[in-house]
Amino acid sequence: MGLFRAGAPRRVTLEASAVDLKATRAPWSQWADGFGRLATRAIQVIVVVAVAAGVIWAIQSLTLVTIPVVLALILACAFAPVMSWMRRHGVPSVLATVITLLGIVVILGLVGWLIVVAVRDQWGELSSQATDGFQNVMAWVNTLPFAPDQGQIDQWIQQLSGFLTSSQFGTGAIAGVGAVANFLTGLVLMVTVLFFFLKDGPQMWEFVLRPFRGESYVRARRIGDKTVSVFGSYLRGTAGVAFVDAVGILIGLLILQVPLAIPLAVLVFLLAFIPIVGATVAGILAALVALVANDWVNALFVVGVVVLVNQLEGNFLQPFLMGRSMKLHAFVILVALTAGTVVGGIVGAVLAVPITAAVWGAISVWDGPDLPARWARPKHPLEG
Repeated sequence: MGLFRAGAPRRVTLEASAVDLKATRAPWSQWADGFGRLATRAIQVIVVVAVAAGVIWAIQSLTLVTIPVVLALILACAFAPVMSWMRRHGVPSVLATVITLLGIVVILGLVGWLIVVAVRDQWGELSSQATDGFQNVMAWVNTLPFAPDQGQIDQWIQQLSGFLTSSQFGTGAIAGVGAVANFLTGLVLMVTVLFFFLKDGPQMWEFVLRPFRGESYVRARRIGDKTVSVFGSYLRGTAGVAFVDAVGILIGLLILQVPLAIPLAVLVFLLAFIPIVGATVAGILAALVALVANDWVNALFVVGVVVLVNQLEGNFLQPFLMGRSMKLHAFVILVALTAGTVVGGIVGAVLAVPITAAVWGAISVWDGPDLPARWARPKHPLEG
């Protein structure tokens, strides 16, 4: 009993020392427990969200610069094999750049010329057919039990005429002129930046990689090569798929005698660069033209042609032409399209998917040529 009584004061002394030690711990040691780690992660998430918000704000504020630069980068990646081939065969760099740039400008100009000429040649026929179709639709509406009376129709027409002659419409027209000016400015900037990307792209990338050393340099080089490959494969594959879609739908529209077949086919080609949504919008527009110009039976046949072409594209063309360059889930594509549309409108929707694919491509080669980043690797059931 005496032994136990003798040890009691020593035990009390040790407990008091432990309490004093806890009281005198460094303040930052509180971040080492579970709640401290949670707080650290929360701060990190807040910083990441703030940086992402700042980047998005900067992109939205500088779309006149960022969008042409990104478009020029994607076009340069798509035509990089052409530039490499000409350089290997002794063509001077400046001459190869001029030839490639002129080819790109001619292709873009040809697409615009086809739209303008086809619409101009068939506009009179379409307007007369649209008038007849509108009258037929109104006659059908008048047979419905909830059809509007003539007074309501006249009131709607009067409201539309008032809007067209109002200051609000004039303000919108002025904004449209400003949009055209911004488009031309962006086009000139894109062509200028594209010239330098085609001519000095490899040297510019090497300049960016100067701060990196050792494994970091190898990884950055690997990510750059993968990004060029993804951008190039995406644009070339999508252009091939879009061309085949446009030709297939053009043949169907010509057989069904739908007016504006060529402009609609060109529109199909352009909208094909917006995955999932573009094909749907193109089909709706073609069906509406067939409905107004011909009848609802013809419109149903147009819908059938669009669905058939889209099925052939999804099951055969895309796996063959696109390969692994666009291996993204449909949910990821829809989220990227939504975010791109919010940030950059229609052009943002076009650029969102290739940028997302390039980001995933960089992650897939982060630790090696065929080795994704550790957190992105598939897990096996027995792995921890």
